Amino acid sequence: MQNSRRNFLKQAGIGAVSAYLGSSLLSACTSSTKTVTGKGPIHNIGLQIYSLRDLLSQDPKLTLETVAKIGYTHIETFGVDVANNSFWGLKVPELKKILSDNGLSTFSGHYDLGKYLDRNNNDKESVEKYVEIAAELGQQYVIAPVNPMHDLNNLKVEDYQYAAEQLNKAGEIAKKAGLKIGYHNHFWEFRQFANNTRGLDIMLAFTEKDLVAFEMDLFWIEKAGLNPISYFEKYPGRFEMWHVKDMDKQFTKTVVGEEYDQSPLDSIFKDVKYTEVGSGTIDFVNIIQAAQKSGLVHAFVEQDDIYLPNKFESVKKSYDYVQKFLAK
Repeated sequence: MQNSRRNFLKQAGIGAVSAYLGSSLLSACTSSTKTVTGKGPIHNIGLQIYSLRDLLSQDPKLTLETVAKIGYTHIETFGVDVANNSFWGLKVPELKKILSDNGLSTFSGHYDLGKYLDRNNNDKESVEKYVEIAAELGQQYVIAPVNPMHDLNNLKVEDYQYAAEQLNKAGEIAKKAGLKIGYHNHFWEFRQFANNTRGLDIMLAFTEKDLVAFEMDLFWIEKAGLNPISYFEKYPGRFEMWHVKDMDKQFTKTVVGEEYDQSPLDSIFKDVKYTEVGSGTIDFVNIIQAAQKSGLVHAFVEQDDIYLPNKFESVKKSYDYVQKFLAK
C-alpha cells in the first residue's frame, strides 16, 4: 500500500495533488464554522484520521488544516513510523506544531500491537516506544486497533485470554507514563465459542479496568447483530471511546454466525459498506443516551472507506449531522 501511494505521488506530481486538495478544501468548508459550544465527547467529536489516509499520504499538513476548518476539535492517529518517530512523513514535533496551529488535539492513537497480542509470535512490538511517542503527542490512550490478523478464523478462547494478559502488562507500562492502553473491536470478537462466550467478553473479563479501556466501534457491533447498549449495561464504564460510524442501508446483513464464522475475510467484506453518519441505519440518537453508562470520554467519527469523490465533503457531512442531531 505504501509503495502504491509513493508511485501515485511520483506519477501525479505534488502540484496536481495540492491543487486537488485545495479545491476539495474549498468545497468542503465553504459553509463550515467552528461552533462547538458543549463540553461533552459528542459535542467535541474527533476524527479517526484513518478515514482520510489517502489524502494524508499526499499532503498531511493541508489535510489536517481542512479537518480543523470543518470543525473537528481533535484527531485519533494511526500509522506511526517508529524508526523515524513520525506520522505520514511528519516528525512528531512537526505534527504537534501543525495540530496546535490549527486548534487540534490528539487524545488517542492506534498503534500496531498485532504481534504483541499473538501468543504464537515472539517478535513483539515495543509498547514502551509507543507509549513514549503517544506521551510526546499529549495522548491519553494507546489503542490496539486489531488482534492478530493472520489467523482470524482460528482464534480460540486461549488467544483472547492471552491478548487480555498482554493488554494488562501493556497497561502497567502505560500507567507509569500517565496513559492507558485500549482495544478497538471489529466483528470477529463477537463470534461465539462452544460455551456461548464471545471473544470480546473474554477480553473484558480478563483485563483490569484501571489498566485497559475499550473503544467500541458502533458499526462493527451492529454488523455483528448486537446492540452496543447491551454491552454498556453489562460492562459499565469500560467503553471510554467510541467510533461513530454508520452502515449503508443496502448492506445490513449480519456477518457473525454459522454462515460467516469460518468464511475468508474477502467473502465477508463484500457484505460490508459504510456511509456518512446519519445517512445509514444505526440509531445513534438512542445509543448516545447510554454514553454515561458506557463511560464515554472521547468519540470519533470514522469511515473505513469513503465513496464520495470529495472525501472532505464526506467527513464534513458526518460532522454536521453529529452537531445538529447528537450534540444536544
